[in-house]
Parts: sequence; C-alpha cells; structure tokens
Amino acid sequence: MLEIFRHFTAYLAVLVEGAAALVIAYGALEATINAVSLAFHRKNMQVNKEDIRLNLGQWLTLAIEFELAADILRTAVAPSWNDIGQLSAIIIIRTVLNFFLQKEIDKAEERRKASVS
Repeated sequence: MLEIFRHFTAYLAVLVEGAAALVIAYGALEATINAVSLAFHRKNMQVNKEDIRLNLGQWLTLAIEFELAADILRTAVAPSWNDIGQLSAIIIIRTVLNFFLQKEIDKAEERRKASVS
C-alpha cells in the first residue's frame, strides 16, 4: 500500500511540476509578446517595461510556489533524514528567492502608483 501511495505522489509531483512549467511558459510568452509590441509602440516605454517586468515577476512567483509544492509531495511519503535536509534547503532557497522577488514586485507597484498620482 505504501508503494502505491509513493508512486501516486511521485506522479502527482510530476503533474505539479508540469503546471509550474506551464505557468513559466505562459508568463514568458506573455512578456515576450508585450516586449515585442513595446518595441513597435514606444510610447511611455519606461512604464510599459516596468509593467512587463511586474507581470512576469508575478508569474514566476506563482511558479515557484508550484515547484515548492512538487518538492513537498516528493518528500511526503516516508522521507529519510537526507530527503528532509534537501527539502529544507530547497524550501529556504525558494522562500528567499520568492521573498526578494515579491519585494521587487511590491516596490514596482509603489513606483507605478506614485507615478500615476
């Protein structure tokens, strides 16, 4: 029974990682389309670049959360101490990355609101 659950969570982790890849792909595609469009329409370029970065950053933040969920799923069934240590390191790295990415997004939002006012 434990082996069946192990296989199920492994497949589920792969699906969640696939979802993360789709989120990244969508965000990157949207940012690329917006950047190419911006190259042809150069009105208020600085604000538009900031908007593109902000939007891409939000997609990447979401993808990091999906990746973290996949890592937790992989470690959920009968983890060894080594697995727990690796998961802890991954959680710390991704949380720090996510924290600074979110901080950058928040600063950009504040700059955008200040420039509109």
